[in-house]
Amino acid sequence: MKLDELKPAQKGKTRTRVGRGIGSGLGKTSGRGHKGQKARSGGGVRRGFEGGQTPLYRRLPKRGFTNIHAKQYTEVTLTMLNKATTDEVTAESLIKDGIISKEKDGIVIIATGSLDKKLTVKAVRFTKAAKEKIEALGGKAEVI
Repeated sequence: MKLDELKPAQKGKTRTRVGRGIGSGLGKTSGRGHKGQKARSGGGVRRGFEGGQTPLYRRLPKRGFTNIHAKQYTEVTLTMLNKATTDEVTAESLIKDGIISKEKDGIVIIATGSLDKKLTVKAVRFTKAAKEKIEALGGKAEVI
C-alpha cells in the first residue's frame, strides 16, 4: 500500500426520493399506482391478513401449553469454561470474557467436553458429572 494507490471509500447507496416530478420516474403516484387501500396514506393490511379469508394462524389446530413462568437458563459447557480468564467463574466474568452473551435466569454448567484447569465456579445449577469433573481437578462448584 502506497499513498498514490489510495482510493476513496465507495459511496453508499442513496435513498430513492419519490414524488419529485415525472422526469424522475417516480413522480405523481410515487410508485403506489392509482387508488386502492395500498395507495392511501397509512393504508395497507396487517401482517397475516388474507383479504378477509380466515387466516392460516386461525385455521391451524392449536395444541399444547407454554408455561410463561418457566425459567430459561444459559447452558455453559466445561469446554467453554477453559476460555475463562479468572480463577473464580461467575455469570458476570463469563459475559466479560465474551463466553456468553446473556445470563437469562442463571447459568447451568453441563459436562460436555473436558476441563483443563482448577476453577471455582458459581452457578445456579450443575449436572452431577460436571460437578465431579470440576472437583476432580481440585476446583469448587458453588451453587448460588
